[in-house]
Amino acid sequence: MHIIMQKIMESERMQLAFAGFDEYNKRDPKVITTEGEGTVPEEYFFALQLYNWVKKLEPQASEALLLASRCQHIGRWESPRESYPEGKAGYLNWRSNLAKYHAYVAAGIMGEAGYNEPEIEEVQRILLKKQLKTDPEVQVMENALCLVFLEFQFEDFSEKHDEAKIIRILQKTWGKMTGPGREAALSLNYSEKAMSLLKKALGA
Repeated sequence: MHIIMQKIMESERMQLAFAGFDEYNKRDPKVITTEGEGTVPEEYFFALQLYNWVKKLEPQASEALLLASRCQHIGRWESPRESYPEGKAGYLNWRSNLAKYHAYVAAGIMGEAGYNEPEIEEVQRILLKKQLKTDPEVQVMENALCLVFLEFQFEDFSEKHDEAKIIRILQKTWGKMTGPGREAALSLNYSEKAMSLLKKALGA
C-alpha cells in the first residue's frame, strides 16, 4: 500500500511540474501554426514534440528524462541570440548561458511541484547535457532534439539558407545522433528537396 501511495504522489508531482513547464512555455510570443491544433506558442509546441520523441525512443524513460524533455528550452525567447555579439564566441556564450537559464527556470518550477534538490539536479544534468557521449539518457535527449529539428524545422531552415550551409548543418546533426536517432530520422516524411539535401549530406 505504501509503495502504491508513493507512486501516486510521484505521478502527481510530475503532472504538476509538466503543468508548470507548459504554462511557462505558453507565454512565448512567437507562435507556430499546426494542422491539428491551429496556432500555438512555439516553445510549448516544441516541448511537447520533444517529450513525445523521448517517449518513442525510450519507452522506459526515467522520470528525470521525461521532466527534462518537457523543459529543455523553457523560456528560450527571453534570451534572444540578438542580445549577444555576433560571431562564434558570442554564439557559444549565448548557448552556454541559455542552457543555464533553462536549468534555473526548471528548478524553480520543480521545487514548487515538490521535488527535492537531488531530484532537481538530476534533471539539470540532462538539460545541461553533461557527459553527452557516456550518459545514455543525455544521448536519448540529443537524439530527440535532432529529430524535432528534422521533423519540424528543417524544411523551413532549408528555404532560408544556401545549400552548402544546410549540408553542413545536416552533417553536424547526423553526427550528434546514435543508431536509434538515425533510424528514426530516415523514417520521417521529407519533401523531395529536403530528401535530396539529406542524401547529399550523407553522401548517399
